[in-house]
Amino acid sequence: MDLSAVDLSPVPENGSAADAYRNTVDAARQAEELGFERFWVAEHHGMGSRLAGVAPEVLLGHLAAETESIRLGSGAVLLNHYSPLKVAEQFGVLDGLAPGRVDAGLGRANGSPAVDRALGTNRRKRNPDEDHRKKITAVVNHLYDDFPEGHEYADIAVPSSDGDEPVPWVLGSSASSAKIAGQLGLRFCFAAFIRPDFAVPAFEAYRETFEPSSLPGGIDEPQGMVALNAVAAETDEEAARLRAVAQASFKRMQRGEVGSTPSVEEAIDELGGVPEPTPATLDEDEWPRAISGSPETIAGLFEQLADRVGVDEMMIQHVVPEQDAALRSHELIAEGVNGR
Repeated sequence: MDLSAVDLSPVPENGSAADAYRNTVDAARQAEELGFERFWVAEHHGMGSRLAGVAPEVLLGHLAAETESIRLGSGAVLLNHYSPLKVAEQFGVLDGLAPGRVDAGLGRANGSPAVDRALGTNRRKRNPDEDHRKKITAVVNHLYDDFPEGHEYADIAVPSSDGDEPVPWVLGSSASSAKIAGQLGLRFCFAAFIRPDFAVPAFEAYRETFEPSSLPGGIDEPQGMVALNAVAAETDEEAARLRAVAQASFKRMQRGEVGSTPSVEEAIDELGGVPEPTPATLDEDEWPRAISGSPETIAGLFEQLADRVGVDEMMIQHVVPEQDAALRSHELIAEGVNGR
């Protein structure tokens, strides 16, 4: 099984965005050393002092200079806020900086009404799925200079390495995004940490609608990946302590509190105690929002969940406020998966 990671650039307690970005760089370097397939960075807006990952296209340029071989990408760039040409130009630049190792992860998400207004985003689309599909298609055509002769954009050139252009991925947490990926014949990554109950039906929809791609950068057979919140420690019990942060953060988000991340002790206090360890064997219809465990437990959980949706790559997303614990978690997950 291939392992990858998506980093949200969480701001450490009493730290700043500068600290968050330094931690992201360290995590990318470590992922490369551990043999991870890819390292993606996210885009969130209006998260106050909690998350500094707001501009993946900028951060990826820095990561390109700080790494040598690992694939780098967006998880995701939120296409509903931007023009396809501008997104394609950004990834064309990234391709020139890191030829042959850039993933163009294309997603969509609305923030608060104020954030969307500040971004100039029109929420009221008559057919939002069709609009998203058209924007993804346009990004790919711009990246690969594939508009047909006579098209109004045929003469617009996007700079690139003139080698291996960025690989397009469709990212989402719904069957709608899965269908778009399948219809366009593109790779699909499902965000199980957002809507875990939809993982299986989303991949069913992806495969049912899949057609070999007519787009450059597309694929002939379905190829998918699952991003899930996962954390490892030396024991199942210690890992459950770290998982408390993800669970408490989700409860805060449900209450509309988006500006902070609790410490481990604060999270345990808010939850009323340390969560039970994730069982080593999940029920057939069980897909937790976050999982935790020792290297052996995590490896077994990854295998179970990957088998359910038929993928051979898992992407780790976590909410661990302490950088040392976060890096150690990645190391232990790699140890567990590679040792099986």
